[in-house]
Amino acid sequence: MWRIDRPDSLNITGNNPVAKELSTYSEIMLNTRLSRSKVARMIEVDKNEDMWVEHENIMKKFNENYNKLVLTNLKKPDFSYLDLKIKITEKIFENCYFCERRCYINRNVDMGVCNISRPKIASEFMHMGEEAPLVPSHTIFFAGCNFECIYCQNWDISQSANRGMEIEERKMAKIIDLRRKEGSRNVNFVGGDPTPNLLYILKTMNLSKENIPVVWNSNFYMSEDAMKVLDGFIDLYLSDFKYGPSDCAQRLSGVSDYWNIVTRNHKMAKEAGDMIIRHLVLPNHVECCSKPILKWIKANLGKNTVVNIMGQYRPVYKAAECKEIATHPDPEEIEEAINYAKGIGLISLI
Repeated sequence: MWRIDRPDSLNITGNNPVAKELSTYSEIMLNTRLSRSKVARMIEVDKNEDMWVEHENIMKKFNENYNKLVLTNLKKPDFSYLDLKIKITEKIFENCYFCERRCYINRNVDMGVCNISRPKIASEFMHMGEEAPLVPSHTIFFAGCNFECIYCQNWDISQSANRGMEIEERKMAKIIDLRRKEGSRNVNFVGGDPTPNLLYILKTMNLSKENIPVVWNSNFYMSEDAMKVLDGFIDLYLSDFKYGPSDCAQRLSGVSDYWNIVTRNHKMAKEAGDMIIRHLVLPNHVECCSKPILKWIKANLGKNTVVNIMGQYRPVYKAAECKEIATHPDPEEIEEAINYAKGIGLISLI
C-alpha cells in the first residue's frame, strides 16, 4: 500500500462540504461503489440499433442503473455500453471532432492541430501534488495538446506530441491495476490534454480489472458529442477553467469561442459526475478572467461546487513575449481571487 505523505489527503469523508460534494467519488475510491466505467461495462446494449440513438436512450437511464448495481455477481455482456462508446469514438476518430477545433481529419492516417495520432505517454506515476482528495493520484500525462498556450506550465510535453512512449492499451490497463493495488485513489488522465486520446482511454479502461475512480483532467474544450461519450464513464471532472468571456483565450491559447464551449461543458459535467474546478490566476487577469469565472460558477453550478484557485503561475515558454503575463502574479491578486470566491460562498480548497 502506498504511503500517504499528505495528512490533509485523509480528510475526504465525513460532514465537511468538500466530502459531501465529492461523496460519489469517495465511495468509489473506498471501493463501496462501482466506478461508472465498471457499470458501463455491465450494461447490455443492442449492437444492431443506431449507435447514437441507443447511446442517448441508455444515457438517460444510466443513473438508475448506476445506483442499482452492486459489487458482486456481475457478468460482462457480449456488447456493453462501454463497448458502444468505443464504437462511437472509433467513428469520430475517422473524422475527428473530439474537441471544438473540429479538424475533421481521419486520425488513422493524419493528424490535426493536436499533432496526435497514436497516443504517447510522457509519464505515469503516483502524484502527491494534486488536490488533497485525489492524493495519491495515479497520473498519466499524455504528450501533445489541442491548445497552444504561450505560457504553458507543461510546455515541454504539451507542445511536443512525440515526447513520450507508446504503451499498448492492455499493458497500460495492467499498470493502472497495479497502481490501484499499491494504493492509488484514482486514475487521472491529463497532459497536455486527454481529449485527443479519448479512444485510447476508453479502450484502456475497458481492459482494467480494478474498481477505480476515473478522473478527467482537462482544459474542457471537448465537443458536445465527446461530452456525451464521457457521461457514464468519468467519475470526477477536474477542469482547468482558464479564461473569462473576453478575448483572452484567443490571444493566449489560440482558441476561439472559448467561453461558450467551456461553460456548456461545465454544465454537462456537473450533471454527469463529481467535479473540482481549477483556476490558475494569471497576472493582470483577475478582473477579466478570475472574477467572471467564479461568478459564473456560483450562478450556474451552485455555491457547493469545489474550486481550487491556484497561485503557482510562472512566466515560462513564450510568456516573456507577452507583457501582460511576463511576470508572476502579485500576492495581492491571488488573495483577491481567493477572497472573491469565498465571499460569494464557493467551496475553496485554498
